[in-house]
Amino acid sequence: MATLQISGGQVLLPDMTATRADVLVDQDGGEIISVGDPGELSAGDETLDAEGCLVIPGLVNAHGHAAMTLLRGYADDKPLGAWLREDIWPAEAELTAEDVRAGTELGILEMIKSGTTAFADMYFEVAEIAAAVERSGMRARIGHGIVTVGKDDEAARADVEESIAVAREFDGNAEGRINTAVMPHSLTTVSENCLALSVEGAREIGVPIHIHANETHEEVEPIVEERGIRPLEYADELGLLGEDTFLAHGIHLDDREISLLADSGTGVIHCPASNMKLASGMAPVETVLDAGISVGIGTDGAASNNDLDLFDELRDAAMIGKLAADSAAAVPADRVVKMATAGSAEAIGIDSGRIEQGANADLAVVDFKKPHLTPAHDPVSHLAYAVRGSDVRHTVCDGEVLMRDREVLTLEEKAVCETAERRAMELVERAG
Repeated sequence: MATLQISGGQVLLPDMTATRADVLVDQDGGEIISVGDPGELSAGDETLDAEGCLVIPGLVNAHGHAAMTLLRGYADDKPLGAWLREDIWPAEAELTAEDVRAGTELGILEMIKSGTTAFADMYFEVAEIAAAVERSGMRARIGHGIVTVGKDDEAARADVEESIAVAREFDGNAEGRINTAVMPHSLTTVSENCLALSVEGAREIGVPIHIHANETHEEVEPIVEERGIRPLEYADELGLLGEDTFLAHGIHLDDREISLLADSGTGVIHCPASNMKLASGMAPVETVLDAGISVGIGTDGAASNNDLDLFDELRDAAMIGKLAADSAAAVPADRVVKMATAGSAEAIGIDSGRIEQGANADLAVVDFKKPHLTPAHDPVSHLAYAVRGSDVRHTVCDGEVLMRDREVLTLEEKAVCETAERRAMELVERAG
């Protein structure tokens, strides 16, 4: 058994306390063997120096579209509907499989460098996404996004069938680091019949469902006007809600919908930066958390963020959560850190987000020897309000060291950036 020892620093425990400790990892099994006092654990075959650092669970980016890094800064300062119709969908219509691979690798590179070890991704050309995940060493839940707007019945059904086929084909790939979901885009971009088919397919093959919901007023109002019920009541009637479903955004929720989420065990992924940039609204995060709902944090795509640094989302989630609740005590530091680790992992259904014996060895080592992190009265407060992705020194996933001393070992950074830059420029030229 090959082992990895991370020593010399503090460790963030599941109860959100930090203590001086070493971590020993089984690299073959990808699990944490033990967490012990400094010097008590047997020496690892490989070591990572954590002197002056805090070892934390790897962050989990629970909702995104990694390949959209190619559209970073391409179309800014517009509301969601116009942004999608006028800019994003026309550009995405020109995407090739090679573009998706290049954009996904760029997104993964950015996430590794900022301490993210797992992510959920809804996009197209999923074979290319899976290949990028496998090469990188990260963990992911991936799926083909279904959109039936503007398609005839045959094409719409084919889109659903592709999402189901992709979920069946890639689930468990990369020695279990890749899991899948059936992913209808939203309640307003997928027809009722195709939503029902998506539920049926996901249940048949035993994978989760991931969907956007209640992101804008423009997404909520048509359902209320047409059906006389709220969007999540409609989703519940279709069988979409459940412990194996997680929805993105959940901004415009009423009390009945929050109860439905809590009763069904459905997870919610909060995307604060994207929500703010698109002026979609302020999600009632504190209320949702208080209802006992599993809440994770996601960046959404880089086209509406514009980066994939999940530490930025921690700060945004805490700040906007306080504004939404009109209380400085809302969404405190420990709660928001847990959202980006154990909360995200639970919501998307992976066994990560905590440092304890038997958990997946998905870890990030944050260097606290920085001016903006001095003094360290409260390490958890710094994680929520002061740490940047560039403060991450090492990143580990499934026991494999993906980044050591800021050098990514599984991807060639210069080549990934150059390829993505070239393909992005060519894509924009094709899109006009």
